[in-house]
This record gives sequence, structure tokens and C-alpha cells, in this order.
Amino acid sequence: MQHTAIKVGASSDLYSEVIDWLHTEAELLDGDREREWLEGMVSEDVVYQVPLRQTVERARGTGFADRAYHLDERYGSLASRVARNETSFAWAEDPPSRIRHFVSNVRVRQLDDGCLDVRSNLLVYRTRQDQTQPQLLSAERQDVLRREDGALMLRARLVLLDLTVIATHNLSIFF
Repeated sequence: MQHTAIKVGASSDLYSEVIDWLHTEAELLDGDREREWLEGMVSEDVVYQVPLRQTVERARGTGFADRAYHLDERYGSLASRVARNETSFAWAEDPPSRIRHFVSNVRVRQLDDGCLDVRSNLLVYRTRQDQTQPQLLSAERQDVLRREDGALMLRARLVLLDLTVIATHNLSIFF
């Protein structure tokens, strides 16, 4: 999704609202309240992507694949994942992982179309069953938020993982 013009920075009230939105999102995802997250914070025309990362020389680009993704989701596929996790058939997450989202380095810019460009750094701390070694996934998130009926909603999320090899047996979590 391309947006051209960006207004530098955001008012302190808007920045505080975005920070609160990010913290609420983390609380819902960490608390296994995925349905509340999906229905209350995600736009129905969302684009949610986690591209593959490659190790390349600087001259060959950013290191992210243009058309290959770990996750390339829309609202329907996100809803299917949430619905599956609510059943007894979610073997990848039964028992559920213990997850903590740490969000930092938040930057907010207003776009000319009224949307917000929100960049943040993310660390996901995950443990499964009786594992003693946690899984750590770090990334930059590039979000587009837009106001719908007065509430901020996630319109787009691009998760740029710092890892080229993901040492986890599944990616059934939400970033």
C-alpha cells in the first residue's frame, strides 16, 4: 500500500492515543484475546504481511523478498486463524504459547489521506509447554492506522523480521 505525502510528526495527544492503541493490542494478544483484537482493532480491508528475509549485499536491495512471505494475510484468513484457535483443533497452539509483546521506539506520522504511519520495534518473547529456552522474535513493524467510527483500526501491517532463519516450529502467533 503506497502513501505519498507525510506530515512530519504527530501531536502529543495523537501520539499518546497511538501508544495506548499499541499497548492495548499487546495486552489483547498476550492475554489470548485474539477475537477482541480482530473485531475491535483490525480493519476489514487489512493487509497483514511478514516477508521473507534474505542475507544479501547492500547493493542487491533491502534483503526482503518482494513476493515471498511467511504470512500474507487478509481479514478473512486472520479470522480463520482466530476461529481455529478457539476450537480443540488448534494443535499448533494447544496448549497455547505464553507470549509477551514488547513494543518500543514508536514513531507516528500523519499521512495526507488521514491515515497514520506508525513504525515501532517489536520483541516477541514466547515459551511453549515446558521449554526452558524462550523463543525471541524481533522485528520492525510498519503499520498504517486509520480512524473508523472514531476508533483507530489497523489497515496494514508489514513485519520486517530481523531473522533470516526462524528457530520456531510454527508461526501461529500474531505480531
